[in-house]
This record gives sequence, C-alpha cells and structure tokens, in this order.
Amino acid sequence: MAYDFKKEQKQFYKPGKKAEIIEIPCMQYIVVAGKGDPNLPDSEYKQSIQLLYGIAYTIKMSKKGPHKIDNYFDFVVPPLEGFWWQEGNQQIDYAHKENFEFMSAIRMPDFVTRDVFEWAISKATEKKQLDFSKVKLVSMHEGKCVQIMHVGSYDEEPATIDKMKKLVKEKNLSFDYSATRRHHEIYLSDPRRTKVENLKTVIRLPIK
Repeated sequence: MAYDFKKEQKQFYKPGKKAEIIEIPCMQYIVVAGKGDPNLPDSEYKQSIQLLYGIAYTIKMSKKGPHKIDNYFDFVVPPLEGFWWQEGNQQIDYAHKENFEFMSAIRMPDFVTRDVFEWAISKATEKKQLDFSKVKLVSMHEGKCVQIMHVGSYDEEPATIDKMKKLVKEKNLSFDYSATRRHHEIYLSDPRRTKVENLKTVIRLPIK
C-alpha cells in the first residue's frame, strides 16, 4: 500500500478548527518560486503547479520504468502547499493579490536525493517537453508554529487567522516572520472539484 503522508502524519495535515501550537521538523520539498495574482488565467502560480506535479509524478511512477531509485517506496503524492508573503508587509493584504510572492511546494520522501531529483528533471523534460529549470529541491525546518484548519474561501482566511493571533497572544508568544519563515498553507481540497464553502486549508504561521 502506498505511503500517505496525510494519513500517517495527521498532526501536520489534519489540525482542528481550533488553533494549536506545534513543532514542525525538517521536511524536504520540491518548490517553484514566483509572484503575482495567483487567480489570473496564465499566472506564474498556475504554471508552478504544472511544473511541480510533473516532477512529483515522474518520481512516483519511476517504479514502472527501468530506472530504479535506492530506498524507493510507493507513496501518495502529498498535497500542494504554498508559502506566501508580500514585500515590506508582514501581514498579508488579501485586497492586493498582485503583490503576492510565493513558493509553491510539494513534500517529497527522504529517498529523493539530489541525484534522484536531477534524474526526474531530465526525465520530465524529455517526456513533457517543458522547461523544469524553475523547480528546486529544498529542505525547510519551520520549527515552532501555530496552525489551524480553515474551511471556506481563501478570501475568508483573515477571520481564521484572528483565532491564531488570539492563541499566540494568550501564550505570550509572537509571530516570527523572516526570509525563511513564511505564511504557510496546505491545500487539502481541489478548488476545481470542491464547493468554495467546503475548501479545507491548513494555515501555519511561524512563532517564537
């Protein structure tokens, strides 16, 4: 049976609707950076998703080809994630999506070494005839964070984030945004197939 990060590591993917403090260990991702309004038809954000899934499924489906990856195990491709920020603004201004900067991300198993990643880039480029040079393999250690499950429209996130702010204040903690610690979202629902009011998104914010 394919390993499913969402089921095996529920503490990272299935928080409740009540804000909670959690320690996030180092995790490995494939990422694509970009900027601009993610909702525009030909946005850099939409392009980044295509590139990430192209590499993720090349690695997953390697089991059916001649290239054998050391320590490979079958896995469910983890959900799409996003790290978001706006230059000069710690708080995200949802009214000005044109100012968004982001890293789209998909978590990768630990067996995805630099060699495995470079093989996947080469294989996907050959098969799909796309430029995958924007895709990077990175490790991130988020550390102490506050997280919550947001249900509904992305534009309604500020009300959910207010719950997170309240908990952080009660615990005498503070937010800790930096170039390596960002507003983080994990998308558990496909917006193309899910009603807006039912969208499930994990929101995770760095604290200290």
